[in-house]
Formats: sequence, structure tokens, C-alpha cells
Amino acid sequence: MSETKVRPFTAREERIGSIVIGLMSRANIWAYRLSGGRLGGRFRGGAPVLLLTTVGRRSGIRRTAPLLYLRDGANVVVVGSKGGMSHHPLWYRNLEANPEVEVEIGSERSTMVAHRANPDEHAALWPRLVAMYPDFDDYQARTTRKIPVVILSPSGR
Repeated sequence: MSETKVRPFTAREERIGSIVIGLMSRANIWAYRLSGGRLGGRFRGGAPVLLLTTVGRRSGIRRTAPLLYLRDGANVVVVGSKGGMSHHPLWYRNLEANPEVEVEIGSERSTMVAHRANPDEHAALWPRLVAMYPDFDDYQARTTRKIPVVILSPSGR
């Protein structure tokens, strides 16, 4: 965690932050797909980015989000941080309702099944995730919710 004390976001900051995240995500998805992941495939500090497509839990509409990821054998691990905001990101709520997702890494697409890491899995994966992207620790310190770690496994396993 950084030396600076983090504080929770205000409701106004969360509203503005959600709009900014949405706009940046749309631009990232467009560039990622146009370039097969060469543009938008890395985040600050070099953390890798994938595109996760879920099915809307109420709408049934497919929705895509760019997310940082960590490889763990055949699995891929993502984090439902939303920058440390007080509520889970929509993609996470969607996969809770329907855990079958599509993952794009570069130009490769695969169907995977998601599950929230249990406490032991979370404890084992969190230090690796923070080593990849240190801001995750600040995000957890900013919010009272337990930021979910999600394990995406190849379908059929």
C-alpha cells in the first residue's frame, strides 16, 4: 500500500468516476479489438488487459469490460475493484447471475466459467495481484467491501 492515506470516495466522486471509467472502457475496447490487443492490451506499469464479456443479469445483453488479469495455470484471474468504489462493478454482478463468460486475450477468444475465489484462493492470489498492480491494495483500503477476486476457468474443466 502507498504511504498516502486513502479515503473512501464521496457519492459525487463515484458518479463522476463511473462515467469516466465507462468512457475509457469503451475507447479501450474499440482500440483493443481493432488491433488484436496490441493497443489497450497493457495498463500502467505493464499489467496485461483482457476483455471480459458477460450477459446482463436483467437485460440479457452482452456487455464487455476491459480488465487487468493474472494467469494462474489454465485459469485467468481478474479483480472486481472498480477503483475501490463502494459497490461491485456491473460485470461482476452479471457473472454472479450467469458465470459463463467470454474472454478475449489479444485476438484469441474463449468461453470460460467464473467463480469468486474462496478465502484460501483469495489469500493465495491477492499478493500476486498486488505485485502485478500495486494500486489494488489502495483500492481495498479505500472501501469497506471485500473486493472480489474472480477465477475464470476454461469451459469443460
